[in-house]
Amino acid sequence: MAPPKILLCGDVSGNLKQLFKRVVSVNKSAGPFDALFCVGQFFPNSADQLDEFAGYIEGRAEIPLPIYFIGDYGVGSAKFLLAATKDAANQGFKLDGLKVCNNLYWLKGSGKFTFHGLSVVYLSGLQSSVSQQFGTYGEDDVAALRAIAEDPGIVDLFLTNEWPSGVTNKAATSDVPPGASEPSGTDSMVAELVAEIKPRYHIAGTKGVFYAREPYSNVDAVHVTRFIGLAPVGNKDKQKFLHALSPTPASTMSAIEIQTTTSNTTVSPYTYIEGTVNAKEGAKRSSDTVSDSDSQYWRYDVSQKRQKHGDGNRLCFKFVSSGSCPRGETCNFQHDMDAREQSLRGICFDFMNKGKCERGADCKFKHSLQDEGESNSHKSRTGNFTRSTECWFCLSSSKIESHLFISLGEHYYCALAKGPLVEDHVLLIPIGHSPNTLSLPSECEIELGKFQDSLKKFYKKQEKEVVFFEWASKRSTHANLQVIPIPSAKAASVQNIFHLAADRLGFKFTTTKFSNSSDGRKSLRTQFDRNFSFFYAELPDGTVLSHLIEESEKFLAQFGREVMAGLLNKADRADWRNCTDSKEDETKMVENFKSRFAEFDPNS
Repeated sequence: MAPPKILLCGDVSGNLKQLFKRVVSVNKSAGPFDALFCVGQFFPNSADQLDEFAGYIEGRAEIPLPIYFIGDYGVGSAKFLLAATKDAANQGFKLDGLKVCNNLYWLKGSGKFTFHGLSVVYLSGLQSSVSQQFGTYGEDDVAALRAIAEDPGIVDLFLTNEWPSGVTNKAATSDVPPGASEPSGTDSMVAELVAEIKPRYHIAGTKGVFYAREPYSNVDAVHVTRFIGLAPVGNKDKQKFLHALSPTPASTMSAIEIQTTTSNTTVSPYTYIEGTVNAKEGAKRSSDTVSDSDSQYWRYDVSQKRQKHGDGNRLCFKFVSSGSCPRGETCNFQHDMDAREQSLRGICFDFMNKGKCERGADCKFKHSLQDEGESNSHKSRTGNFTRSTECWFCLSSSKIESHLFISLGEHYYCALAKGPLVEDHVLLIPIGHSPNTLSLPSECEIELGKFQDSLKKFYKKQEKEVVFFEWASKRSTHANLQVIPIPSAKAASVQNIFHLAADRLGFKFTTTKFSNSSDGRKSLRTQFDRNFSFFYAELPDGTVLSHLIEESEKFLAQFGREVMAGLLNKADRADWRNCTDSKEDETKMVENFKSRFAEFDPNS
């Protein structure tokens, strides 16, 4: 069977008429093409373009072929995308796009799907320190892509809106267009993700110029990656905004075909080398006999005083980030367990290695190391983990939304869920900066049990039951236990719908029933392995569902919420970003909850 033929396009910015004129022409001369994938801003820049744009969405004008887009921002985006999320046809697990209208599909959040044999991975929106309903991506989206990176098989296409930071590193300078090396329009998180996912093709927009980089090699992979940055539709410099491609799916290629390289292949642009090295360190490095492929296992030099073991000056990135390295004892870089422990506590890798992080305030990880003494001390309210000034859940963070607080304990606090699935949906959150609730000390577990018992009594008075669930991702930085009330009449159906969802994703839950929640959580603590991600749900009848997530397994970051949304017929609220409220409305909801919860509150 012939490989699929696809078109790739840069920022549309609402210029559909101009785009389709070009698409129809190319389709006649070189087609037919199976689909058009758009990166960068898809919606208009101004309200003046809305009428023409809406004509295609509302069916007054024809869209000539299937279009998939990730640039869910621009004028009118909220109106059209909100309508798409509420469409009954778009409910459930829709990783291959939500239908906006005939031939137009929105690739929402992040995910992976197969198109005519091609493995397509995408990240919609832009990075932002402020969470918005549309147009930005979040920690859950990134975590889902990191999980996808661990899946077996090769990704054919990776679609992002912004370019990866540093993509022009090690490229032929004569081929780099003016402005392409500037930081604007780039995203360091995209650089990290593409280095992990290792796609055969990486397509991005937003930068405003066209750039087809030489192919580059990947660490721990035999295939190369080709980056293509596309210019905006109708740009005044007439740079290329439409690119045709007919890639053979990697799943059908032979080993020899996969390994084929060209003479202009470079090393990965994401192999970072610290430029300020003193002469002594430089001399030492010159005697280390490190190959180009070896150098991709580290990113920055580590100061001598940070070294705990071994003779080298470099940390192995693979070991620190995953806990293992395929090279084992033959690896030229340090397998430092102290650095690995810091990584598990949410410490920024760049900070550990370089002493600073170039992402600064935009980095979602912590920029302070935790001492052994701090990890062994349980005297403070911070528990076993240091606080982060950038974490959404840490009490000391500038980003915490304290108006959501309901009850504050010694080791846990209860808060209204942002974008609640249903009324009275709350979170139980450790005060200490812990990545999960299962590895905290016994005194924390006792207080959590009191919170759970109080909430059960509170919901019982309303003739409701409650489901608790947690996705303890090994990449999480601050845990939250979801608490969702359900009508008593729905309680008998909870276990069945969780099993159906698991079957759909190809796994089976470990199912155990306990007479009380304390025994259930004791069992969960014995099952939990911090080297793996872990999902569990505590059901109203005492049943505990648990699943240890393997390294190569695909798991949805919003799995628990999506299952509950299906049970409660709230599919339009499966994504919290689709149902956020104003601060004023959230404050009213908190006050209402607190007044009704007062008689049950263990901290009142």
